Amino acid sequence: MGAKIRAKNAREAAIKALREADRAEAEAWSVRMEGYGGPAQPSPTIGQCLNGGLGWLEVECNRCKTRASLPLDAIRRPKDTPLWKLEASLKCRSCRRGRHAPPVHMIKLTEVQELTPYAWVHPDEDQ
Repeated sequence: MGAKIRAKNAREAAIKALREADRAEAEAWSVRMEGYGGPAQPSPTIGQCLNGGLGWLEVECNRCKTRASLPLDAIRRPKDTPLWKLEASLKCRSCRRGRHAPPVHMIKLTEVQELTPYAWVHPDEDQ
């Protein structure tokens, strides 16, 4: 009975340590990307970011400088995909021209969605 309890406690401690390690790696990558602009490699995986509690990826368009927050759990890629592999497939929707959409670059990881949608104001209303 005592071995079973020790094994359960050790398993819980290992899960907590893994979550802390995943968060530390994701935060280090996020600081490197936001502060120095890269390099994007090596990067944590989507699963490590989600396990560490950082579920949003902030990106910016190279052309129009529009920023967006993307939920990592909604990205249709395997959880073991490194974040740097996503950059080539992310495109800006704001300044798309026909079939050409400019690429975006990754800024940082966040726990919650930090970018709020634009407040829409009717043109006839005074601001």
